[in-house]
Amino acid sequence: MKNCTGIMIQGTSSDAGKSFITTALCRIFSDMGYAVCPFKSQNMSNNSCVTADGLEMGRAQGVQAEAARVEAQTYMNPILLKPRKDTSSEIVLMGKVFDAPCDKNYYRTFTMGKGLETLREALSLIDEKYEVMVCEGAGSPAEVNLNAAEIVNMRVANEVDIPVLLVADVDRGGAIASVVGTLELLGKDRKRVKGIIFNKFRGDISLFEDAVTFTEEKTGVKVVGVMPWLTDIVIEGEDIMSINWHKGDSGENFEKLRIGVVKFPRLSNHTDIEAFRFEPDVEIIELTSPAQTASLDAVILPGTKSTVLDMKYLLDSGLADAIRRLYQNGGSVYGLCGGYQMMGEKIDDSFLRDNDKIPVIEGLGLMPAITTFGEEKTTIRRRGRAVHPCFKEETPVEGYEIHFGETRPLRGEAGFAPLFELDGKSDGLADSELRAAGSYLHNAFHNDIFRAHWLNQLRKKRGLPEREAFSTTAAKEAAYDALAAQARKNLDIDYIVKEIMGLTKPPKGSVK
Repeated sequence: MKNCTGIMIQGTSSDAGKSFITTALCRIFSDMGYAVCPFKSQNMSNNSCVTADGLEMGRAQGVQAEAARVEAQTYMNPILLKPRKDTSSEIVLMGKVFDAPCDKNYYRTFTMGKGLETLREALSLIDEKYEVMVCEGAGSPAEVNLNAAEIVNMRVANEVDIPVLLVADVDRGGAIASVVGTLELLGKDRKRVKGIIFNKFRGDISLFEDAVTFTEEKTGVKVVGVMPWLTDIVIEGEDIMSINWHKGDSGENFEKLRIGVVKFPRLSNHTDIEAFRFEPDVEIIELTSPAQTASLDAVILPGTKSTVLDMKYLLDSGLADAIRRLYQNGGSVYGLCGGYQMMGEKIDDSFLRDNDKIPVIEGLGLMPAITTFGEEKTTIRRRGRAVHPCFKEETPVEGYEIHFGETRPLRGEAGFAPLFELDGKSDGLADSELRAAGSYLHNAFHNDIFRAHWLNQLRKKRGLPEREAFSTTAAKEAAYDALAAQARKNLDIDYIVKEIMGLTKPPKGSVK
């Protein structure tokens, strides 16, 4: 890179903490005054976000852009793979669906052609606009069966000639072996690794000193730090492996609201639930069994990559009947995007756009609505307000939509009204008590006043005290600052900046 200085964070495995470290460095470089750009060339995740111009990208890079204090742009994640089935994915290229299969031939046909071309285009834009790039790899760089055609790990580091920090997860065990083994398999690319980070360490750090010494002597690479397990810092996760939902049982806790979230096999945009972590009287339960619903105040149906197939999962597992009983007995159900589609009478996928097996399936029947799938995909940011009669005070909302299909309310059903007005159009539906409610709006619960109102409806039913709205924006900023502070404390940032990156120019601090 000619103008921008970069560093790359790679891991010895998935969920080693690459996104966490990348986010920390983005905030640190931003604090130093640099114009910082997060980057991950190729992301495989159903957890995405929408940019200001209505394009789709990986949510992790959206979070990292927040930490860097810059607007999220698709060149920060030019290739997003969204798994649809076990053997294929949807390709989102520079924010738009790319009409090509992502199957067993992906690495033979796409990566070294259009993929590499797009990667270079994105890197060129970053080099023009920013001073520092913090680049994240994917999985492990030692996947020897994929290395000839990969465009997310060492190929990126070589493309722009940047150093690499290798991150290993201590908590899962075998961290030293994974570091040594990874370096051994890297071959000529081993020289790019200039520092090692051991992540998620629990306990007395002095007990790990011998491990650090051994690793440095064995590999010849400096260990630039050992990051502790940070349970009190909440940063939105990228992967399903990072979800920290409580696996609840059928017991009762009368001091807390218990909200079950269905963990669909094809779950997407699980960060819609993250805002509840900041509510001290809310317990989020991973809902997998019908028996669990007996002790719940509410159920949330999150987004999914296949509404039809995950609706079938609800029916086959018995969860559909259990959720219906919960509602009939006075409980609340909220549907987010695909979950909203499931709450209607019927889901019509006659053109097999959502799945390739089932043309029509029954919904939960909690709302007078039907959903029909077509060819068009909606990706757009939305802003508006809650308009349901339950909301007596002004309740602004904003978020984004990512979905196929349209949900049409049926006329003549008393007691239901639109939930939101977004950019002048009605969206969502709710009954008179807000017990059956849903919308296409992702991040609905990140809107503090709306979330507080929905939770207070539950609190009133339980006789619990109502609570004021809690600022998730302030909490997220505090979390980024706390993460950066921990990185400064436990990593040799001065060595990383000066010795590894050679970053000596004073910052200009503005994105071009």
